[in-house]
Amino acid sequence: MKIETLHNLFLKSTGVCTDTRKITKGCLFIALKGANFNGNVFAQEALNQGAYKVLIDDEKEHKNTGETILCKNTLTELQRLASYHRTYLDLPIIALTGSNGKTTTKELINSVLKQKYKTTATVGNLNNHIGVPLTLLSMTKETEMGIVEMGANHLREIANLCEIAKPNYGYITNFGKAHLEGFGSIEGVVKGKSEMYAYLIENKQHVFLNADDPLQNKILSTYIKKYGFSQVDKNYYKIKFIKADPFVKLKIEDTDVETQLIGAYNFSNISAAAIIGKYFNVSLWDIKYAIENYKPTNNRSQIIIKNNNEITLDAYNANPSSMEAALKTFSSNKLTSNNTSEKRKVAILGDMFELGSEAKKEHQHIADLAAELAIDKIILVGENFSTIKNESKKIIIFSSFQKLLEAFSSLGVKEASVLIKGSRGMALERVLDLL
Repeated sequence: MKIETLHNLFLKSTGVCTDTRKITKGCLFIALKGANFNGNVFAQEALNQGAYKVLIDDEKEHKNTGETILCKNTLTELQRLASYHRTYLDLPIIALTGSNGKTTTKELINSVLKQKYKTTATVGNLNNHIGVPLTLLSMTKETEMGIVEMGANHLREIANLCEIAKPNYGYITNFGKAHLEGFGSIEGVVKGKSEMYAYLIENKQHVFLNADDPLQNKILSTYIKKYGFSQVDKNYYKIKFIKADPFVKLKIEDTDVETQLIGAYNFSNISAAAIIGKYFNVSLWDIKYAIENYKPTNNRSQIIIKNNNEITLDAYNANPSSMEAALKTFSSNKLTSNNTSEKRKVAILGDMFELGSEAKKEHQHIADLAAELAIDKIILVGENFSTIKNESKKIIIFSSFQKLLEAFSSLGVKEASVLIKGSRGMALERVLDLL
């Protein structure tokens, strides 16, 4: 089927769906396949639930009633359809990637831009080869600005996502020790994330940057179409960090902005949203309002008060770079609630995944670092942390969450300031039920 024909069917539908549990009446169901599922076998179920058409790539499920559309590869067709739709809408697309802070930065950018524009942004972290197309297909003629988060754990993935989304603007949060198993090394991370810059430069599009990041400055040293922020370089928009104790306070031009985000590491995420808003003529008042009223959710640097415990829940994900930043912030932060001067600080840390051959070294480094910081008790959870060797009496190790669960009542984590952080697969938000 020609892409124009498929797109016309899409426009007649109520939208794309790839999960029969989320079928809406009149949708275009695209039957994707994965390692543990085959959407083709749910084709008839999707139709029974009200799907308008079903796109399949298994001839056994094809019906000659016009309800099913047979193609060679449904994932390829999903991506082609999304890219065609993006061109059809012809709207400005801002793409962002990076090792840490992508989703928080995306949410901040969206919060700022929606003060002036009708925006459509990536929902949650649907930022991969399926999520990016679904984000693009959620945009309509009413959308004035698209914000697309892009994630990757191998080379060429960002390049491919850029070919699908065709961004006009791009921002990289940072280069850190994330997905080392797939990228091979920190050099591989830089190369992989920089594929966004390569696309933008080749297509003469605009780049936003943190001009105080020497690596980003080096990569973009000769490129003209760039707009950035800096605390020191007068060639860029000046945004000044004031403090983070624990919430970040900064100055944009002559205006103080007090945020609900903890940690100095969030300063660059906030600044990126501010300069992007400035570039697109959002007023300084609206930028301030949007940033000050943004509150993190979804297990990302959330402050939760529970049973006299003050909890920093940062359990959405973790890698060595973000773990180190979180620990340093936690150890130096003042507490936010009243009468907390006597509270002990307890860090509950879960394994960091996708580190490959670097896993043992990086987990040892995090354990050693935590032991040196002003943290009273360090609880390490997971197989990787079980391999560390440190004589500190502050450290307690559990090889699994189940073993932590069985012993938790004896650990004395009460009326404490608690940091909870680990990779998504550890699901350490479950600790909340124990506190």
